[in-house]
Amino acid sequence: MPPDLRIRVGSRTSPMAVAQAEHVRDLLFRSGEDLDVELIGIETSGDRWQGDLAELGGKGTFLKEIDRHLLRGDIDVAVHCVKDVPGDVPLPEGTTFAAYLPREDVHDVVLFPAGSPYRGLDELPAGARIGTAAVRRKAQILRKRPDLHVDRIRGNVNSRIARFDSEGRLDAMVLARAGLRRIGMEHRAVEVLSLDDMCPAVGAGVIGVQCRTADTGIVELLRLLDDPRTRTHVTAERTMLRDLRGRCNSPIAGHCTTTADGQLSLLGMVFGRDGGHFACAQERDTLDHAHELGARVAAALARKGAHRLIAGTAR
Repeated sequence: MPPDLRIRVGSRTSPMAVAQAEHVRDLLFRSGEDLDVELIGIETSGDRWQGDLAELGGKGTFLKEIDRHLLRGDIDVAVHCVKDVPGDVPLPEGTTFAAYLPREDVHDVVLFPAGSPYRGLDELPAGARIGTAAVRRKAQILRKRPDLHVDRIRGNVNSRIARFDSEGRLDAMVLARAGLRRIGMEHRAVEVLSLDDMCPAVGAGVIGVQCRTADTGIVELLRLLDDPRTRTHVTAERTMLRDLRGRCNSPIAGHCTTTADGQLSLLGMVFGRDGGHFACAQERDTLDHAHELGARVAAALARKGAHRLIAGTAR
């Protein structure tokens, strides 16, 4: 590495995005190289928009804004939640995810207002109102509890929790446990949903570090942060997402793991709007066939009507 290398790390300006960028910065400092790392916050249209993100084209729209900063050379590294990266469009030419950090907890959790007598979704009465920002969560909540009302609530996690506490209109809210942990609010989680009840989003719990492929020194440095197991799992999941032409706001769930006997296992699920209709497929393969595994699960889901379900939810 060149001596005194300066690296500009870009991210959105939400508290969670800043926490993720700070984590990457700290890992870079621990790499043993003599580095000057600068954090650069980028406010996107999604951060300013107060409506439904689907009206802007989903989270992928403002990820493209960060991509433009990377391609222009305003920043050297971009930090993303992998679950927010669409699967239906390739990364900008000349960029790559040089590192996937070790995967964190993929469970979703339930928050309740202060003083609530309830400790789990099963305890809520019929007609109770649940808040979530994800169609994937909405479908799975309604699949188990069709008698509940699920309301879309958007904004960064901090603002969602603030509105949840101040407005008093929701009986519970579902969020990612890893996200709460990153912003120091894991104590708000009351119930941890099982993976049987809430299959995670593709890329859940993973921070991806993107850079320009031409910056070979930075690519090599970021490779030191890369977790091979996480990369393998993400490759299978995102191949499935790509083949289904899924966006980050599509009703698609996917979770890849390594089994006790050293095989890859990928579970994929696609949901209808209310969770009453869904397609599910699970396959196994060897560790060196992550792409093939993802493609096979996507094909199995397509045969079971996944594209019809995705199109129906988009309307």
